[in-house]
Amino acid sequence: MIAPDVLKAYFTGLQARIVAAAEALEGEGGKSGKPGKTFRADPWQKEAGQPLGGSGLTCIIEGGRVFERGGVAFSQVSGPALPASATAKRPELAGSAFEAMGVSLVLHPENPYCPTAHMNVRALVATRPGEDPVGWFGGGMDLTPYYPFEEDVRHFHAACKRALAPFGDDTHARYKQWCDEYFFLKHRNEPRGVGGIFFDDLDEGGFERCFDLMRAVGDAFAGAYLPIVDKRQHIPYGERERDFQAYRRGRYVEFNLVWDRGTLFGLQSGGRTESVLMSLPPAVKWRYDWHPGAGSPEALLYEMLPPRDWV
Repeated sequence: MIAPDVLKAYFTGLQARIVAAAEALEGEGGKSGKPGKTFRADPWQKEAGQPLGGSGLTCIIEGGRVFERGGVAFSQVSGPALPASATAKRPELAGSAFEAMGVSLVLHPENPYCPTAHMNVRALVATRPGEDPVGWFGGGMDLTPYYPFEEDVRHFHAACKRALAPFGDDTHARYKQWCDEYFFLKHRNEPRGVGGIFFDDLDEGGFERCFDLMRAVGDAFAGAYLPIVDKRQHIPYGERERDFQAYRRGRYVEFNLVWDRGTLFGLQSGGRTESVLMSLPPAVKWRYDWHPGAGSPEALLYEMLPPRDWV
């Protein structure tokens, strides 16, 4: 079993690297002349005497030149009993003490031609008196475009596949399918975006292998996503594109609040509410039974949402 301080050192280091890379892109300047912003660091600590302990660092940006809203958060929580969302597939661990930590991020660019991206990597260790600790990992990344470019989607998926290549020939295919199935709005019968990779409850092959796999996913994110934003950030857009972006962001909100296990775990485990809900976009719209016009630029998104082999 890997020591908690080793896990924490990786997670906090990953957070710092991603924030630095996003700030470098944010500060490059652009045709608008709008200055870039830096992330605000917001450390937090659960108050003494509460049933669940925890601390973390939420790095948040709002109203930036590139990122309208984004958060890159490290959190570490512990408690005497695992939340129900964590024992749904492991009922034998109900009542176990636990420690969980990880990095979760969502980046919402202002330009509708730049996709939203999500990434999460996490570890959880459960303990019971007189028994060996039980640990597992989870994580993944996925892409949610509004006006998609096929080459961008292929780039993102290719980066995911390269990250998982050392861990078995079938690993990427399994985790891609898992992502397609997980990030799906069942009440809409519609994918949230164009997918990526997702895994949870990972303990196969030993703790060291699982740690290496999780690190490979976390380390691959910046190269998978930020070049897409860099390429598309200067495309002109108007009210029409912003309106459609806000409409599609509504799907993002619906998924996070209705289906996402990470949101449920964060709230049930006593995580800091502001940090758990940092993934929500700043501007969202809903319309009643709206559909894009045939052949419109907005209709292209719906043509690209169904899962396929992008690599």
